Amino acid sequence: MNMEILGNNDTRSGFGAGLSFLGESNPNVVALCADLTGSLKMNDFQNKYPDRFFQVGIAEANMMGIAAGLTIGGKIPFTGTFANFSTSRVYDQVRQSIAYSGKNVKICASHAGLTLGEDGATHQVLEDIGMMKMLPGMTVINPCDYNQTKAATIAIADHVGPVYLRFGRPKVPIFIPENQKFEIGKGLLLNEGSDVTIFATGHLVWEAVEAVKSLAAQGISAELINIHTIKPLDDECILSSVAKTKCVVTAEEHQIAGGMGESIAQLLASNSPTPMEFVAVNDKFGESGKPADLMKKYGLHSSNIIEATHRVLKRK
Repeated sequence: MNMEILGNNDTRSGFGAGLSFLGESNPNVVALCADLTGSLKMNDFQNKYPDRFFQVGIAEANMMGIAAGLTIGGKIPFTGTFANFSTSRVYDQVRQSIAYSGKNVKICASHAGLTLGEDGATHQVLEDIGMMKMLPGMTVINPCDYNQTKAATIAIADHVGPVYLRFGRPKVPIFIPENQKFEIGKGLLLNEGSDVTIFATGHLVWEAVEAVKSLAAQGISAELINIHTIKPLDDECILSSVAKTKCVVTAEEHQIAGGMGESIAQLLASNSPTPMEFVAVNDKFGESGKPADLMKKYGLHSSNIIEATHRVLKRK
């Protein structure tokens, strides 16, 4: 596998760039922010399209209600705040006013997972994917780098229905080509392999890329698939790969319970029971620390993906 690094940037900046593109290309797109315009990289949209930008202040629940209302007039609202405040703090409003009502709101959530770093456990939401994927009709997307986040932001504007778009703060390698088409609900094959399938999402995709290189040096052929859309899952892609490799490792910056791995396990249990290992946070809250240190402490490093691969191969 020859995965070229095209630079480094945070995925939240990919969201900001995608939102700015939509501001110019789609006059129905409006943006709302809960006092975190700089953190969400929404400044450019605000400066260029002030009549379509709504600063609601630290009132996230109100923001979700306003966004739901804006859809009635044909607008496509993009809400912006931290992932914890986009889900846990406003779950009632998201459930009732957006999901249950089938409103065309794009819930854009930054600073997800442990890589938020020093802000600590109160802000490091690791349960959000589970909360959002359980809502009927909610699409859940977790892109891996700047380019994919920008493409996903643009793509969800054309998708009719509520969307949860998750991204983060730290600068990470950019390795998805800028011109690659983003298809909601389609897994992205990054490396073909025959011994094991690694399904990764978000920041863990790059860790999986590194793991696959190391595994190849050990003579292990790993298939790597980027599951950027957790709901709806690409059932065909997953089942086809697992039929070939017969064992699975999943990797994500989320709790094991409720995450991508759980969704894949459910799919496989119903269709093709398969040995699996999960690289994710195991029933713990986060803590304050440097993002890289936290990823290692909580077992979200390329080395943990390698170890999980060896474990699952023994069970194959």
